[in-house]
Amino acid sequence: MALLSACAIFLLTVRAAGPVEFSLRSLDGRTVTSSSLRGKVVVLAFGASWLPLSRAQVQGVQRLADDYRGRGVEVFWVSTDSESPRSKNYASDDQLKEFARKYGLNVTVLRDPEGNISKRLGVDQLPAIVILDRAGNVVGAPIGGLDPKGDLVGQLASRLEGLL
Repeated sequence: MALLSACAIFLLTVRAAGPVEFSLRSLDGRTVTSSSLRGKVVVLAFGASWLPLSRAQVQGVQRLADDYRGRGVEVFWVSTDSESPRSKNYASDDQLKEFARKYGLNVTVLRDPEGNISKRLGVDQLPAIVILDRAGNVVGAPIGGLDPKGDLVGQLASRLEGLL
């Protein structure tokens, strides 16, 4: 009974958290908000252009976007690169556009330069994936430690299919 009560409390806690709210700028100057994405399953792939694993990640992200195009899944790559030229992890919008072009990434690139959104969503390593359901709730824990040779589509298929 104690285990059941603990599970019920956990479920109530998760539900009480409600939809996550965020606003991120895209490289084309648009603002993408969590409320504008309601009704879609959202994949936020957090990475940084300076991180070698992110280069492998973006290829998996693009395959994921291609496989789920037209099925109610919106995929974004979220750069945590700094916007401050003084930072060693700085990348301008033009540099991020070139990064995306070089690695064949055709999904919308968003910026989270201070890491505020990634931290709020529990991301503690890069690259990482966060999935939101149609109501804007986080589904499960962030998926980190991605295998650069792994099949991202295969890794996420069961979670995504369960939300469609």
